[in-house]
Amino acid sequence: MSIKLSGTKLLFALAGFGAVAAIVSAIVLNQRPRPQTPVFAPAPNPYAQGIYANGIVESDQPSGSNINVYPEISGTVVEVPVRQGQAVKRGDVLVRFDDRVQRATAEQQRAQAQAAKAMLEELNAQPRPENLYVAQAQLVAAEASAKTAKDTYDKQQRAFDMDPHAVSRDALDSAHNAWLVAEANRATAQRQLELTKAGAWVFDVRNQQAQYDALVKSYQASNTLLEKYTLRAPADGIVMQIKASVGSYVNPQGVYDTYTQGSNDPAIVLSKASPYLNVRCYVDEILIPRLPSRDQLKGQMFVRGTTTKVPLEFVDIEPYVSPKIQLSDQRLERVDVRVLPVIFRFRNSEALKLFPGQLVDVYIGQ
Repeated sequence: MSIKLSGTKLLFALAGFGAVAAIVSAIVLNQRPRPQTPVFAPAPNPYAQGIYANGIVESDQPSGSNINVYPEISGTVVEVPVRQGQAVKRGDVLVRFDDRVQRATAEQQRAQAQAAKAMLEELNAQPRPENLYVAQAQLVAAEASAKTAKDTYDKQQRAFDMDPHAVSRDALDSAHNAWLVAEANRATAQRQLELTKAGAWVFDVRNQQAQYDALVKSYQASNTLLEKYTLRAPADGIVMQIKASVGSYVNPQGVYDTYTQGSNDPAIVLSKASPYLNVRCYVDEILIPRLPSRDQLKGQMFVRGTTTKVPLEFVDIEPYVSPKIQLSDQRLERVDVRVLPVIFRFRNSEALKLFPGQLVDVYIGQ
């Protein structure tokens, strides 16, 4: 009997403990956690009817974007004589590629052009004095031989006329034939002298001139291609990014990036040497009707992670609505939203410490 009573007390005790636990759990679970204090205050809208837009900082360029420098040839990088942050002038060397094969090709074509030029000069310099002297001497010798043969024939003819038995008919005919051969040789020597004096044939000169011109143009094309193995700055600016490294292979499509596994990165990225930076904002197409007129349009930029706000100066609107590009990866990610690019600018300073490529929040108003 005592054992049954003790079991009943245990059951009541467990039931009471469960009820207390349920009440405590209900109280604890119904309590709402206190929200954490934000690290920085969200960007407030400074305008009564302001339009929010994501913005990306860019260098101050006439086109509103940085200068992406790609080579026009493919090759292995052998030298990168610039460093990031360096100011460069138009024409300064940025990257040098291995040009040994192209240089040898250009030198070969230059030598061929020089050989063709020498041949052309030789044709234009004809007749050579030495050849002219030889032709004149040959004519003199041929004339002498012809005169000797003619004199011999005349003598035999007179002897034959005086006495047909003094000279045989066969000897007379042989003397006559010898005179005709000598006269033909004299005429040939005369023609040869005239040909030598005339110099090179005009068609030979034209043909050689055409060959020389073609080889010169081939050399010029090869030399121009050789110059492209040296990548130069297309304008004054500051080197922002260098993707090409010594030993890497670069082509006109860009540099292979180990991290993104893409080949569209430019070899060099330049920005304009300017105290200003641009901000490119993308306004949703449904908000375009709310944009103020161009002469009243202004904006304010908020630097993420800080309380810094910067007034913006309106620059331009690119009048073409295109699919929005996610700023995290401009090459690959697109979303089904169309936007209008609006460009502002501001004066950068050491205190702001803003760089191209940085994302900011922008409000557009009037």
